[in-house]
Amino acid sequence: MILYIAEKPSLGRAIADALPRPHQRQEGYIKTGDGSIVSWCIGHMLEQAEPEAYDPAFKRWSHDHLPIVPKLWKLTEKRQTGKQLGVLRRLIQQADFIVHAGDPDREGQLLVDEVIHHLGRDPLQVQRLLINDLNSAAVKTALQALRSNREFAPLSTSALARSRADWLYGINLTRAYTLQGRKVNYSGVLSVGRVQTPVLGLVVRRDAEIDAFISKPFYEVKAHLITARGATFQARWVPSEACARFLDSEGRNVSRALAENVADRISGKPGQVVKVDRKKRRSAAPLPHSLSSLQIDAARVYRLSAQRVLDICQGLYERHKLITYPRSDSRYLPAGHHAEAAGISAAIFANPGAANSSKISDQLDFKRRSKAWDDAKVDAHHAIIPTSRRVRTLTDDEISVYGLVCRNYLAQFLADHEYAETKVELTIEAGQFIANAREDIQIGWRQLFTSNTRNTAPPELLPGLTKGEKLHSDKGEVNERNTTPPARFTDATLLSAMTGIAAFVKDAALKKTLRETDGLGTEATRAGIIELLFKRGFLIRVAKHIESTTAGRGLIEALPESATQPDRTARWENILTGITERTTTYDSLMQPLIHELGELVVESQRQVPQSLAGLGKPAGKRKWPSKKSNAASKSRSGKSGRSRKATSKR
Repeated sequence: MILYIAEKPSLGRAIADALPRPHQRQEGYIKTGDGSIVSWCIGHMLEQAEPEAYDPAFKRWSHDHLPIVPKLWKLTEKRQTGKQLGVLRRLIQQADFIVHAGDPDREGQLLVDEVIHHLGRDPLQVQRLLINDLNSAAVKTALQALRSNREFAPLSTSALARSRADWLYGINLTRAYTLQGRKVNYSGVLSVGRVQTPVLGLVVRRDAEIDAFISKPFYEVKAHLITARGATFQARWVPSEACARFLDSEGRNVSRALAENVADRISGKPGQVVKVDRKKRRSAAPLPHSLSSLQIDAARVYRLSAQRVLDICQGLYERHKLITYPRSDSRYLPAGHHAEAAGISAAIFANPGAANSSKISDQLDFKRRSKAWDDAKVDAHHAIIPTSRRVRTLTDDEISVYGLVCRNYLAQFLADHEYAETKVELTIEAGQFIANAREDIQIGWRQLFTSNTRNTAPPELLPGLTKGEKLHSDKGEVNERNTTPPARFTDATLLSAMTGIAAFVKDAALKKTLRETDGLGTEATRAGIIELLFKRGFLIRVAKHIESTTAGRGLIEALPESATQPDRTARWENILTGITERTTTYDSLMQPLIHELGELVVESQRQVPQSLAGLGKPAGKRKWPSKKSNAASKSRSGKSGRSRKATSKR
């Protein structure tokens, strides 16, 4: 008997649908017409054991126990999925041939490998099925391309190393700093994680920068110009080197007197065009979405939280089967998918919410092949795209998110956006002035995006100007402006910061690593990490902004700088990639970490977070968080439950 073990029920049903009929649906599995059995996990059915499983004394939080480092790692069976694990236990014992059908990523590989090993079989002796798309045709194709699961053993080891390292780091530092918080009567849990803490650090540092910001005025001068034909336009004064002492570090003029002098000097005076530079440019459509880019767009356009977008995507993928695998970090597509474009587009126009897209249906060119189709850039997942599935009804939020997925997909078959950029340099009374303009030549793919763009200013146009042309400066105008602080984070910009975290790292090598990887967190865990920070009371929402609380700021102040920066993720990722590529080992991550934890625990005892004093209840007799309450506070991340496990220690 062949046993297929999917990561979740929806994937199991999709595999069964691609196998011969008739089907017999049983409790926890499906028997197909060829005698195969398709069963499934329900996300993570096993989890790292709590500290007290290694020693009952660890149930009481104490500095004396730290750092806690298991000698022999234990997994525990989740109570809520115990029934399904029992089904798998019986089926695995009966199976002649096992096919691992976890999601095609590092965590999906480990999730099913752990179950197979826990239930007494060798994961190296099974086959691997890789599925990105739940449509029957795609699943049937995947079923014809099984590979040896042995090929993916390094991927599983890499995931295991990251899981255990996150457990060690999170458990020990969370206990260490929570105990310190207790000394000032702070009653909450001061959770620390490799990912969550640097994310909090981003917000805390941004808020501190805003709080310390002092706005200062600066002055711009504009010339109101008239051509010989009576056309009007404006040009901006560019201070010369002689004005350097009046400029700030950004090159802005901070002297009102200087600005007024320039404005008076150019009023009613002749000017001349020195240079006209007009260049035609074109821009290709944005690539199809990864989960993070979709979450960023949905936050920007519809103000949907990252977690809400992930939940919607899970429904569109599992229940409606309208989109492909949603937890993807890729924005590229296999070349073979290009042939399906016409069918997918027809389905898009037939589904709810197609009104914004149908107006361009006659402009789509399915022979067009954008840079999105690139086999070399597709690994475990491809970009999130619509499927050829058709449905009758969707909720408003489902329509919004589905529409964004469809928009970026359809844009691949529209013409490039073509435009002209014009820069004019001119002189008035020996002063240099510049005028810029941008003019659309062909809208192309941008017509799909204009309806979602708020407060779009009309393009600035210039009259036709030629080098040497004489002008009249009717008047000079002084505009006082003020420097502004950096913007507070929103859902969209915080997600952008997490995916583009390299911008916040100084070390060139680490910056390069983070550019080449997921950034902070993964596609599947970012939403849960942000939500966890809200649950812990470290972040709050103020209108559309995300701000740090006193507790969040106090925690960052108490922690060593290394714990609040994203550099650790880059260092770990270098090692994890090496494990996957067989160039380094599991111990190369774990042994240095264990040594470092000893030092971090000692350092924690020197830091008493005084800024948290009075925020909590008196310590007195305190019941510390139980395993059950810890589980309840973990991230709400999709139906699979995978991100709960990941974000609790990160």
